[in-house]
Amino acid sequence: MLNTVYRLYAPRSFQPIVLDAPIVDKVIVRPTYLSICNADQRYYQGTRSKEVLRRKLPMALIHEGVGEVVSDQTGVFSRGAKVVLLPNDPTETDPVIAENYLTSSHFCGSGYDGFLQEAMILSPERLVELPRDINLEVAAFTELVSVAVHAVSRFEGIAHNRKQSIGVWGDGNLGFIVSLVLRRVFPNAEVVVYGRNREKLNDFTFVSRICLVDEENLPTVDHAFECCGGDGSIAAIDQIIDRIRPEGTISLLGVSENPVPINTRMVLEKGLRLFGSSRSGRKDFERTVALYESNPEMLEYLQSLVNEVRVIRSVSDISAAFEADIRKPMGKTIMKWEM
Repeated sequence: MLNTVYRLYAPRSFQPIVLDAPIVDKVIVRPTYLSICNADQRYYQGTRSKEVLRRKLPMALIHEGVGEVVSDQTGVFSRGAKVVLLPNDPTETDPVIAENYLTSSHFCGSGYDGFLQEAMILSPERLVELPRDINLEVAAFTELVSVAVHAVSRFEGIAHNRKQSIGVWGDGNLGFIVSLVLRRVFPNAEVVVYGRNREKLNDFTFVSRICLVDEENLPTVDHAFECCGGDGSIAAIDQIIDRIRPEGTISLLGVSENPVPINTRMVLEKGLRLFGSSRSGRKDFERTVALYESNPEMLEYLQSLVNEVRVIRSVSDISAAFEADIRKPMGKTIMKWEM
């Protein structure tokens, strides 16, 4: 099958290429709504190292998206089914290591072509069906929600049983989603969000308490999630170690390009556990969709993260969407894919 793929060849330069893709035992999906991630922006703007750009480009971006089934030779999905696209494609299984941590796995938009394509040709295991009446603008960034669900799922198995209070450091998209998932998974726990921007924090209407990080006498918590990333990780992790109670668990989610110093003396003194989480796997997507179905109000809260929806009908529209995304104050830029 001939398929048009829209690749980034150099920072801020997209070009289409037509490829012949095999469709035997595959599902053909027409992308409908795609979401721009900060990782996509680092490639688009060329802020990754020259070595990384040289190694990974040209490449189609985007790893957050949903689509509609055009045909399925495997018989798993019916024509017209709404599905979320799974970007992680494992090439092997391991009894200990999850698919998203296997170094042999292929990840769309990170060394392998992402969802900026006329059609996605995938195995049925790389798709999860969505409820037919779901808001597709919100469902477009289900991958990001699944990352939060993955981190919370790992937290359930690692942290001790006292979960009366859980702190989330970060008032951006990831902090918002992690807080929302925690509120649904641990409805009786106090969820406290720590951030720098009062206006952003005011949008966290579903949590127990919001705090500015420079306030005096900040509350302590049993466990914490770091969702800042970048240079903000340094101050956030330092404050978490100070405000977390002994034997607490710290979930690290923020991505930083540079090494982050950690106060190991206090980590040892308090007996803390630190663990990192990255990406997600099929079971995380399935749990995310199940949470959507059992907690429909989640989608209403997530709707507030949709900053703008831009219709894409040309290569120039793709670039315009990425440029607009750079300037957004908060939330997600969604592309209504009509290529």
